[in-house]
Amino acid sequence: MDERKRDSMIAYLRHRMDDFGISPDDLATFLATEPAGSEMGRYRSAGGDTWSGEGEVPQWLRQAISAGQSIGHFELQCGALAQPATRTGADWKNDPFAGSPLARSSHR
Repeated sequence: MDERKRDSMIAYLRHRMDDFGISPDDLATFLATEPAGSEMGRYRSAGGDTWSGEGEVPQWLRQAISAGQSIGHFELQCGALAQPATRTGADWKNDPFAGSPLARSSHR
């Protein structure tokens, strides 16, 4: 990633953190207290349901797959946050990343 894109992404993330009232200290505290992968499944629905990938496939995932959705769509990336953002009040209508992979996983 070139330096300009990196700086742009940092500015965007800082702006979104401000929208949700997340300080850099909040983020650092969360990362320091939550071991990687704790209470996190391998797959997560838009509603926050998770599945580890072991045992019986949960109903929400079976339904999505039956409807034609790829299981990979629900797979979490390494280092993903355990819960989706639930705060309200952010204005997403002018989001420059709307429709991109960045927008799909961060605010649904």
